[in-house]
Amino acid sequence: MTRDRLWTWLSLLILATAAQPLDLAAAEPLDEIVAVVDEDVVTRSELDQEVNRIRVQLRARGTTGMPPREVLERQVLDRVIMRKLELAAAKRAGIEVGEGEVAQAVNGIARKAGLTLSEFREALQQEGMDLRSFREGIRKQMIIQRLLQKEVTQRIRVTDQEVKNFLARKPAGPTGRSEYHLRHILIATPEGASPEQLEQARKKAERLVQELRNGLDFATAALTESDSQQALEGGDLGWRRTDQLPTLFVDRVATMERGEISDPIRSASGYNIIKVEDYKGGDRMIVEQTRVRHILIKTSEVTSDEDARTRLEQLRQRIEGGDDFADLARANSEDTASAIKGGDLGWVSAGDLLPRFEEEMNRLEIGELSEPIRTEFGWHLLQVLDRRSYDSTEEVKKAEARDKIRKRKFEEESELYLRRLRDEAFIEKKLDSG
Repeated sequence: MTRDRLWTWLSLLILATAAQPLDLAAAEPLDEIVAVVDEDVVTRSELDQEVNRIRVQLRARGTTGMPPREVLERQVLDRVIMRKLELAAAKRAGIEVGEGEVAQAVNGIARKAGLTLSEFREALQQEGMDLRSFREGIRKQMIIQRLLQKEVTQRIRVTDQEVKNFLARKPAGPTGRSEYHLRHILIATPEGASPEQLEQARKKAERLVQELRNGLDFATAALTESDSQQALEGGDLGWRRTDQLPTLFVDRVATMERGEISDPIRSASGYNIIKVEDYKGGDRMIVEQTRVRHILIKTSEVTSDEDARTRLEQLRQRIEGGDDFADLARANSEDTASAIKGGDLGWVSAGDLLPRFEEEMNRLEIGELSEPIRTEFGWHLLQVLDRRSYDSTEEVKKAEARDKIRKRKFEEESELYLRRLRDEAFIEKKLDSG
């Protein structure tokens, strides 16, 4: 593979593990303690290794304006502390990830990089990493994801009115903007912050906005000043659809141009600063759809595969002889939901049905009957009624609205959950640099 391609993938992979704490057993007996986190500690060697990994990642991305080491240490230390708190919370909740799951995840990452596992191991070694540490980082990342799913998802509720408001909202900015590439800086405030703390954070945010508008590199500012989870990525939030943005950002970015820096935006977590790197227009969603009907015969202890297939062959002969498909479906199909409609499944898009069913459906001409086919539900006889190219933009929006609101709330609630986790913990930093 080319050097550029390798760097691209390793940059993403290092991101997945860069902030994962190493086993304390690997530390020297007299290793300096740089932070106390409840009943755990962060050692100097642990922090140094994480800082070095982050520096490799930043160089891989071509980051300019590398912050001084002491500034980077403070950012990395905050992330290591946060991961320790998350892993401790996951342990209390009984969350575990098996070796088989980790192996499957690592193999999937290697495949996406276009590498065999051996090539992937060699690529890691060339960049000063080993597969064992990488696997451990992935395991911890999976544990933390499950923690957030467990602790945050149960708090999320999406009302019908929220869905209605979501669908009714029209873009405030130029017509067609549907996706944004943003960067973000958070000047955090604790829960129940005093007026003095809020004022101090506001002044810091306003100072940063002015410096950014005067030419300060946003990624560098995020590395040195931001309290967000993306600080070590230069505040990069990547490409996100408008409906996936945090609620308080939506109206602001709709009127911002490329390269523009927002005024400080107050939220429950603190003061936010955003930069619009780029945006895209929206496209209509045209899908190819098929209208299909079927008759299902399920197998059981009483009905064998051969019995089910034979019954469908007999029904097929009757249809070819002039009997009505819909009448036979009502009388014989064991898919009760479609049987009452003469076996009609309505208009379906790619991915709506089982792969074997879709494969046969796509092969048929309009009006053609299939041979009996088997899926995990039993044996089917199907007939294609029609095909069309369909503008599903509005339907897709309606179908996905609730899920998108839930995802956006999950992100916002996750940030608050992690903030509470940190506020409730005993943390003592012992870095000489402060």
